Amino acid sequence: MDNEISLTDMAYEHLERMIIFEELRGGAMYSEKQLAERLDMGRTPVREALQKLAWEQMVVIHPRRGIQIPEVSVENQLKLLEVRRPIEAACVELAAQRATSGQKKRMLALAEGILVCSDNNDDETFLTYLRDIHHLLVEAARNEYFIKAMSPLQGLSRRFWFLNKELDTGHPANLHADIMRTVAAGDRQNAREASDALISYLTQQAKEKIGM
Repeated sequence: MDNEISLTDMAYEHLERMIIFEELRGGAMYSEKQLAERLDMGRTPVREALQKLAWEQMVVIHPRRGIQIPEVSVENQLKLLEVRRPIEAACVELAAQRATSGQKKRMLALAEGILVCSDNNDDETFLTYLRDIHHLLVEAARNEYFIKAMSPLQGLSRRFWFLNKELDTGHPANLHADIMRTVAAGDRQNAREASDALISYLTQQAKEKIGM
């Protein structure tokens, strides 16, 4: 069972990466068999990964037709950021209050790591760090409802950001590092402000896409 879970997680991460880096194109349709062959994996973990991605709105499953990759839109990004702002602020506050010493050490390591990725222009590893940061915040908040609320919002935000990001990722890397450091310090107020600064940056990025 553990092996099956890890295979599903592996398939999920590979598929998300392929969507984010446009190896699977927005608007295109794929079969489950095609995707399993591209990943060189069995269809069961791929199917389970696709179900999770469908729940997160990263794919649309059309029965008997295939799996479609949705197009990205500025309008949807702005709508989801409106929802993400208060939920993530609550999450980081609770994480700052409840994080264990081990989680705090991991946060500080992630803060340093994402800055190194930015300096090295390593987008693939940057994506991994973003995933790990998002997962650790939810884990530290110790409220399983944040997983259900935040996973789709963060996944879709990641996709939009990578499709439209600037060449220099130093600023967003520092914004994420600030969240990790303030949460690790147990500073609820500054953690909330750091989260708000990140969402404001993402909102401005989306608005600039349409000249607002």
